[in-house]
Amino acid sequence: MTRKHTEVAVGILLRADGALLLSTRPAGKPYAGYWEFPGGKIEAGESVEQALRRELIEELGVTIGPAEVWKVTEHDYPHALVRLHWCKVHDWRGKFEMREGQTMAWQQWPLQVRPVLPGAYPVLQWLAEERGLAFDAAQFD
Repeated sequence: MTRKHTEVAVGILLRADGALLLSTRPAGKPYAGYWEFPGGKIEAGESVEQALRRELIEELGVTIGPAEVWKVTEHDYPHALVRLHWCKVHDWRGKFEMREGQTMAWQQWPLQVRPVLPGAYPVLQWLAEERGLAFDAAQFD
């Protein structure tokens, strides 16, 4: 039996100094406590950008500027088969509020937070390569 994909919009928030925003998955969700890029499910009728805008207001209390899909990956978790639409975001306004009880951290390379959600590994590899850095997924377990 084939599993249906859950479509997910994901924001890679990048500060001018190159730092990335990661947050923890809230208690009660699969992989609670793992670090991830913020985002969430794309609802019926929403574009990736609309979904990401809604999710970041709901989760973090910030309103993003323009967001275009940069990469698309898939990851098969035990609880869901997800198709992740990754968007680099350089512009936002508002004060960050952790509205789901999560923790957030701005991270420079090498990232200090652990463990990182496995679905983020390909994107972390691409981001590291953009900076001319080596990538080892084992460092995020």
